[in-house]
Parts: sequence; C-alpha cells; structure tokens
Amino acid sequence: MNTVLRLVFCIFLLGGTNVKCQSEMVSIKGGTYLPLYGRDSMQVTIEDFKMDVYPVTNQDYIKFVIDNPKWKKSNIIQLFADDSYLMDWSSDTRIGKSQSLKAAVTNVSWFAANAYCECQGKRLPTVDEWEYAAMADENIPDARTLNTYNEYILSWYEKPKTFNNEIGSTFKNYWKVYDLHGLVWEWTSDFNSVLVSGESRKDVDNDSNLFCGSAAIGANDLMNYAAFMRYAIRGSVKAKYTMKNLGFRCVQDKKSKNENI
Repeated sequence: MNTVLRLVFCIFLLGGTNVKCQSEMVSIKGGTYLPLYGRDSMQVTIEDFKMDVYPVTNQDYIKFVIDNPKWKKSNIIQLFADDSYLMDWSSDTRIGKSQSLKAAVTNVSWFAANAYCECQGKRLPTVDEWEYAAMADENIPDARTLNTYNEYILSWYEKPKTFNNEIGSTFKNYWKVYDLHGLVWEWTSDFNSVLVSGESRKDVDNDSNLFCGSAAIGANDLMNYAAFMRYAIRGSVKAKYTMKNLGFRCVQDKKSKNENI
C-alpha cells in the first residue's frame, strides 16, 4: 500500500474504541512450504501463530461498527471503501432480510478488515500464513497432492455462489480451522504482493470466468489451479474495493502480549 495512504489510515484509526475479542482462536504450528508464486521456488518459513477458527460474521461486525462509528456505512470515508461497502445491510447496524447474523461479513474493504483486526489486538494474516493454514484437509497439514482435497476446493470455486452460508458450514481442517475453503474469499494483509492483471469485481456467479489460464505461467505448481485463482483475486483488487464474496478473519502472533485466549 502507498506509504502516504497508510499514514492517513493510521491517523484515521487512532482514537477508536478497543473492542474485546469475541472470536475463538487456535494455534498453527509453523513450518515451511513452497508458495505458488515468486520466491524463485524457495521454501518459505512460517512462524507459529494463532488464527480465528471462523471468518468474522455479520454479528461480529455489527458490534464493531457500533463501538467504532467511523466504520458505519453512512460514515465511511470514500478513501477507505468504495460505494459497495456493506451494500446488503439495511442500515448502519442492521443486515438485510435475506442475510444471516452468523454468515461471514462481506462487502468490506481491506481498510475496514484491517481496522477490525487491529481493534481486536490482532491483525490480518499474510498471504503465506493463510496459504500455509489452508493447505490442510481434515487429517494432514499439507493435502495439496490429494485429489480429493483439490477436487473439493475446485468444486466450490466453479459453482454458483449464494454468499450467505453460515460459518462452520464447511469442514474443520487439521488445525481445527473452519471455512478456509467453501465459504468466501478472504483478505490478507499483503494481498497485493503478487500482481495479476484483471478486474475481479465483475458481477458473475462463476468465479472461473474471472481468470485466464495463460496467467498461470510462473506458478511453481501448474496443477494447483485453485491456488492460482486465489492469487488472481488478490492481485486484481485494491485496498478500498469491496466484494460480495470477500470476507476476512484475523490472526495473532503466538507470542503476542495481547492474547485473548
């Protein structure tokens, strides 16, 4: 993110009410993994960290905007979110009739997601932390070579979305984390560290329409198309963008002094 823009954001964030953490977290034991893009095919080391068991919900976010009015849809500064911010909510503190309080909150910008995590004494995960945790299936920490794992993920990416499934509706993985696949896309702190051209906010029901296969050149694992799609999404958004299928969850350094569990 632009240095000046980050400074403006930090100034804007100061003075916000600190909200007690409501989300359950689990420990993720660090290790190494080979990312899909970049690093000259070098293994990346991940330190131990904690991750929210579930994505942040509409109910969680309502509490956040009540305690932090600057992030209400009627008060949001256009620098920090586009016109689609919380577009399906009926008011500043009420969701739409077709929405569930237990569904993952979407149509939130990176700025808003980052502010929420900061107020919890947490932060957004890095791309590498998210991908590392998301490699796991129910039984093993790295299931990327298993056909059943990849078929499950791809089947979700290819089917029409409703964007209103409640948290916990997908499998609990090896780390005891739910919904990394099969619910919504998720923001990361360094979402734009890998740039892929394209516009990802088109109003489509099938995410496979968003990407061109030729852009997969440069991936370390050309068979891992699901991971390529995630990188494509991340590389084609900006911090103020909001999407109906993009939510977030928070993480925390394992040695953080602000641990809440």
